[in-house]
Amino acid sequence: MAFEFKLPDIGEGVHEGEIVKWLVKEGDTVKEDQPLVEVMTDKATVEIPSPKAGTVLKLMYKEGEVAKVGTVLVTIGVAGETAPAPTAKTVVAPAAQPTMAAAAATVAPLRTMNATVPMTAPGTRVLATPATRKLAPPATRKLARELRIDISLVAGSGPGGRVTDEDVRKFAADGVSTKTPVAPTPTPSPMPSAASKPTPASVAGVVSMDGREERMPLRGIRKKMSERMHQSKTTAAHFTYVDEIDMTELVKLREQMKPLTEKKNIKLTYLPFIVKACVAALKAMPLLNASLDEAKGDIVLKKYYNVGIAAATDEGLVVPVVKEADRKSLVEIAADIERLATTAREGKLQLHDIQGSTFTITSLGAMGGLFATPIINYPEVAILGVHEIKKRPVVRESGIVVRDIMLLSLSFDHRIVDGYMGAGFCKKIKDYLENPKLLFLEAA
Repeated sequence: MAFEFKLPDIGEGVHEGEIVKWLVKEGDTVKEDQPLVEVMTDKATVEIPSPKAGTVLKLMYKEGEVAKVGTVLVTIGVAGETAPAPTAKTVVAPAAQPTMAAAAATVAPLRTMNATVPMTAPGTRVLATPATRKLAPPATRKLARELRIDISLVAGSGPGGRVTDEDVRKFAADGVSTKTPVAPTPTPSPMPSAASKPTPASVAGVVSMDGREERMPLRGIRKKMSERMHQSKTTAAHFTYVDEIDMTELVKLREQMKPLTEKKNIKLTYLPFIVKACVAALKAMPLLNASLDEAKGDIVLKKYYNVGIAAATDEGLVVPVVKEADRKSLVEIAADIERLATTAREGKLQLHDIQGSTFTITSLGAMGGLFATPIINYPEVAILGVHEIKKRPVVRESGIVVRDIMLLSLSFDHRIVDGYMGAGFCKKIKDYLENPKLLFLEAA
């Protein structure tokens, strides 16, 4: 009998997901754990693997459509089997929720492909699988095969008994006698051929008869970014404050430090200094590291400092997060930023990379223009825009000198941060950037 694979209950208030891209087509043979589809929730885009081997009988949604949790995504059967009558798009009734919850107790993680904007703090994405199957992600199963370990014998230390890479390595190191050889996994069936994939024209959209207009579907990250930016602008009471920063001393300090970081194969940009300056200012002014719980009428002060760094990708803007930035050195922050930027460009961000930002920095670098009015990464209450450093003539001690000048633009939620407070926050950042040695007095 055909197996109906439903969009799993992935928790954290997620009730639906947009079908971004099918990675298989009807008639394809799939292996267990082979990627089936990319689904965009309001938290992230995740790649969902097949819970079992078989033949794809029916794809129940088209790309761009929205599937509710508990509805059938795809039916999978054995060779020669036909698809059952469609019952796909019926939302699970409340009475069926205990069954969904029970299924969610036996789960395997989904791999996050891209983040959305802005990033809130979602829970772990999980996928219901048969109760008899050991819980482990594909990479961990591959590691077990390479080490010739029977993964069913490994005790899992992860959530819900999930087997981690460390569990497998420890099992191998312990030399347990119950290890058994594992036969090599057959090569997965190929992904859809070029002929089965959408042509560039179909991806782009529909061109008008005279060729003067083209309609493109608003999907995936760009669609979610559109929704969230609209939410931010219609919820937070934005105002923007701009100030001029003399970066001359910081430019010199960075040049002195670059050879030291290059020995560690770490690229030292200005961003790590800016992150440290922001954290120092946030510590001094806690209301800027907060969010507003409108339902309860509470201001939530965050005692941790997770700084989101907006990054441009081919799919749209994402915001990976430097966690616990107050506890890290400049070099550690630089390494984090470089790793996250590379991972974002490759479309391989994990959930822990995009969760829980408390303050966001957006930088256009050399394309920074004069200044901008950035949109707050809701539900945060402030965002910092960093612009290009330019040599300009300025007056110092009654004389004109050439200095390295940069403009900062900060947008605030006026419901929490008034103009006086916003200006004071910007001044504290300015003090640290213009006197960068003060940053080294801050605890790492």
